[in-house]
Formats: sequence, structure tokens, C-alpha cells
Amino acid sequence: MTLFNFQVEAKPRPLLMSLTVKPHLHHYKNKMGKPTSTNRDWTQIYAIYGMDQWQTLLFLLCHAIFFSILSILLLFYFDPVCKLLETGLLLFTTSTSSTGAARFAAGFTGSVTALSAICLFFAAGDFFYSSVALHHDMAQRMVSYVNDWSSVKLALDIGCGRGILLNAVATQLKKTGSSGRVVGLDRSKRTTLSTLRTANMEGVGEYVTCREGDVRSLPFADNYFDVVVSAVFVHTVGKEYGHRTVEAAAERMRALGELVRVLKPGGIGVVWDIVHVPEYVRRLQELKMEDITVSERVTAFMVSSHIVTFRKPNQPVWRVNEVRLDWRC
Repeated sequence: MTLFNFQVEAKPRPLLMSLTVKPHLHHYKNKMGKPTSTNRDWTQIYAIYGMDQWQTLLFLLCHAIFFSILSILLLFYFDPVCKLLETGLLLFTTSTSSTGAARFAAGFTGSVTALSAICLFFAAGDFFYSSVALHHDMAQRMVSYVNDWSSVKLALDIGCGRGILLNAVATQLKKTGSSGRVVGLDRSKRTTLSTLRTANMEGVGEYVTCREGDVRSLPFADNYFDVVVSAVFVHTVGKEYGHRTVEAAAERMRALGELVRVLKPGGIGVVWDIVHVPEYVRRLQELKMEDITVSERVTAFMVSSHIVTFRKPNQPVWRVNEVRLDWRC
């Protein structure tokens, strides 16, 4: 069986299980036919939210600059480098072809360093875009999955970070005149304080509450939230065990079970994540979730990502605390 099918260059690409796929355009539309996303300049978004992992961006840029300088030096000093390599080759061989081998080695090294610089600059650009502009755009897409925000009393954003998705949810509550609230959960108290500041800057501070906590043991009662959302967070759960280990997979499944536990019967879950989406779908099917859908692929942080949505049935028939310790990625 296949997880979902969609077309890439007119060729179907099956995965693991049969599910509904929702094709999504750059902007989603609500029932009135109006775009849900706002036309904001990414520099404005960055000015409010900044970046959560600027160290990674700095690391990529430093290496890109290093390889750029190295490739330029190899270009300008090509002949001296060739003579140096030729001298080194003559120490180990008496072949008359050492000149050609030296030129090949110098040219190959220069090509590799230049390509490495290009790839690293591209990776840095993609990381920056994914962290700010794409994250904001995907947040608008995620909130479009909930048809009626006016009826939402409590929503939860797991791994809220600096609040891009959290504030998108709060904005929807504000637009619809809802009296609801959205709770942002993060591991770090320092991050939650930063999130509250961004909420005030977005003008939705009265709709937002932040709490520090562990997603593997959510500090909320069963059947508590109408909507639960999460953006590029669940894949980080259990990373201390390594992303491809059984223990890490079990921790991610425990987090997903907690997400389901706190969701009200009939409530909507929306999860955008990378790498491990197929295992999320399998777990949700085990937990008897309904209306599971997977979006088309979106490249984020240099890998493929998908939005998974589901609805908790009104009559649950599973044990939400069950965790499969033998789960394989």
C-alpha cells in the first residue's frame, strides 16, 4: 500500500500508505475565496522574529566564504600550485607525466572547492529562507486547515519557538472575533519570554499564553484543546539518542501520543515537519485518527517536508499512552 501519491514531472511517486493528498498553492483560500496569507515583506518578519538557529547559518556562511577564497587563490596562483604539486610528485615517481598529473590535481581541487562554495552558499540561503520567510508562509497554510476559528476556544502550539505559527493562530482568533486563546509550549523559559514579546509586537498578546514544558509529558489534561499545531519541531524530540535510532523514534511516537491525548474529540491536529512524516502517519493510523491528509512536498532546510492533518474521532477506541518501543524509522 502507498502513503500518498502525487505527481512530479507527470510521474506518480508512491510511498507507504493510501491517504488523501491535498494539493496546495502558494496561498490558501478560505471559504470566502480570499487568501489567508498576508502580503508582508520577509525583512519585516525577520525584524520581529529573528532566527532560532543563527549559529547554523553562520557556520554555513563561514565555510562558504572559506572555500570561495580558497578557489580564488587556486585560480590566481594556478601555475605555482601546479609546479609545487609537480615537485611533490617527482619525489615519489620518475614518470614523465608528472606535469599533466599536477595540472589535473590542481584543476580538480579548484573545481571541488568552487562547487563546495556554491553549495554552501545555497545551503545557507535555503536555511535562512526556511527559517523566516518559508516558516511564515507555512504557518499561514497550516491555519487554513481549520475551517472555523471562531468556534475554537483553546489551541496549542507545540514547540512554539519565537512564535511565528503561534501568532498566526492568534491572528486568526482575533480576526474571527473569537474569545479563544492559544497556548505556546517550548522547552526553554527564555524562549517563551521572547515569544510573548513577538506576540505583543504582532498585536495579539491578549490571545497568547506561553508555558515551559516537555512535549513527551504535556502539562495538560486529556481532551483539553480544540486545535493542536506544531511546526518543524517533533523531529527534534529524542535527538539525544540520534535521529535514526529506535529510542529516538519511540520518543517521537510518545510525543505524538501526547499531542493526540490533549486534543478534544472532534479536534483538529496540524503538524508540519521534515524527514519522519511517514512514521507520524503510521502512528496516527494506529491511534485510529480520522481524515488523515498529507500535503505535497515542500523543500525546507534542504530536505522534503509535509503538512499532516488529522481529526480525533468523537468516540476514541485506542490507548493513547501506548508507545511502540520496537518502532523503526
